[in-house]
Amino acid sequence: MELLRQFIDLFLHLDQHLSQIITDYGTWTYIILFLIIFVETGVVVMPFLPGDSLLFAAGAFAAKGDLNVWLLLVLLFVAAFLGDTLNYMIGNHFGPKVFRRDYRFLKREYLIKTQAFYEKHGGKTIIFARFIPIIRTFAPFVAGVGTMKYSKFLSYNVIGGLLWVVGFVVAGFVFGNIPAVKKNFSLVIFGIILLSVIPPIIEMVKHKLSARKQ
Repeated sequence: MELLRQFIDLFLHLDQHLSQIITDYGTWTYIILFLIIFVETGVVVMPFLPGDSLLFAAGAFAAKGDLNVWLLLVLLFVAAFLGDTLNYMIGNHFGPKVFRRDYRFLKREYLIKTQAFYEKHGGKTIIFARFIPIIRTFAPFVAGVGTMKYSKFLSYNVIGGLLWVVGFVVAGFVFGNIPAVKKNFSLVIFGIILLSVIPPIIEMVKHKLSARKQ
């Protein structure tokens, strides 16, 4: 329960935590941000780490001069790219056997939902998934389990990583220090999280409704 409270506090007060990290660790903040994005995208059992909101907050602090926006864009893109690459390789190594049962940190339900999303949207799932928590973490893993060749995955990985990192960091850089946004920064972060989870919720509702009609 205490761990859950800490995670919720991290999400809702990300601006305060990042400010403290910058104060305490200085240039090491870039490495910390790199590792968070890399692990969130690359380790399939870590889908709960901050992604969209962290990129936005980092962009906002770059606008204040606390971080270098160009260094952020390069480092976090590399982190996102390498994360998805690692995830793909893990899926490719373990193969379809991971779908047979639940694991402690790897739910078969999440894999099946991501596989259905992948089958519906094809390779573009790697791009779309960047903007959807949970699916973002499992999409490259499922692509590795499936039949997508790495050469094809590579192009989607580059495009998706660029759109995701540049989109949220630049949004934070442009809008993060508008007085109204600064005053309600925690609400903005919460809104980003909420908007991120709406698509999978809609898909789940549509799936249940279609199942009832059958």
